[in-house]
Amino acid sequence: QVRGLCGTYNWDQRDEFTTPAGDVETAVAAFANKYRVSGDCPALGTVPPEPCDTFAGRRELAEAACAILRGPAFQ
Repeated sequence: QVRGLCGTYNWDQRDEFTTPAGDVETAVAAFANKYRVSGDCPALGTVPPEPCDTFAGRRELAEAACAILRGPAFQ
């Protein structure tokens, strides 16, 4: 009884990219764009942006968060 960004969990990969309108997208960017809530968020292009280039000011925060995930608690 789930769908959307979390998938359908019905073991049928053909319908994993079901949009809110009920159609099935074949490309990741097109699928993600259907779930954009705010016009302030830029639409994804066909190639995902390089996060460190796009959000250079957040690199230090991202590296700290990744260090936690790579740390002993998640080994």
